[in-house]
Amino acid sequence: MVSATVARNIAGIFGNIISLFLFLSPIPTFITIYKMKKVEEYKADPYLATVLNCALWVFYGLPIVHPDSLLVITINVTGLAIELFYLSVFFYFSPTQGKVKVKVGIWLIGEMVFVGIVATCTLLLFNTHNQRSTFVGIICVIFISIMYIAPLTIMSKVIKTKSVKYMPFSLSLANFMNGVIWVIYALIKFDLFILIGNGLGTIPGAVQLILYACYYKTTPKDEEEENLSKANLQLSGNEEHAKRVSA
Repeated sequence: MVSATVARNIAGIFGNIISLFLFLSPIPTFITIYKMKKVEEYKADPYLATVLNCALWVFYGLPIVHPDSLLVITINVTGLAIELFYLSVFFYFSPTQGKVKVKVGIWLIGEMVFVGIVATCTLLLFNTHNQRSTFVGIICVIFISIMYIAPLTIMSKVIKTKSVKYMPFSLSLANFMNGVIWVIYALIKFDLFILIGNGLGTIPGAVQLILYACYYKTTPKDEEEENLSKANLQLSGNEEHAKRVSA
């Protein structure tokens, strides 16, 4: 009989693997940016949002806040490093004359200050793990809930156009499975905030799969290959970061 600890670790490892796939999904976007030597119309907003999200979950998983959360730390540290790499590429290829670099710099500084304030308040105002994890967990859930708004625009477009060309099946399935795996992880050794964060994430993931089943046949077949690359670039830069992983 597998113990609860082992089962939880297995779920966490699978969650790390799926989450890593989601973090890496914007790579085609940055290959395109590298080839063009400019960022064109791509936005840094999803990557900035994911940096903050990952940083907060890393802090949540620390032993001084929520013990026994190593797998939460590993995937979010990895995600944080990947997102910072994306932003460095974005920053490098942004126009020298313009507001993009200033915006990215200001947002990153603001996010560091915010995480610092959260950390300071957590350590100074709360003395127990339960109090600290509750305070930080609430903040994490608020931010991840806001990020789940992003996929709504893609789903709305699918319904209006009756086409799934901008909603790749692989990412939709991965997003759904990511939420399910982390929900299982949270239930084995009950963690309310990981449960809420990822439970909310499974809803848009499931809706996307339903929409895919409904509109796959109405998607123009002659445009599929032409738009596959565009679909991955657009969705990976927006939606993946909303799922991005709240665990």
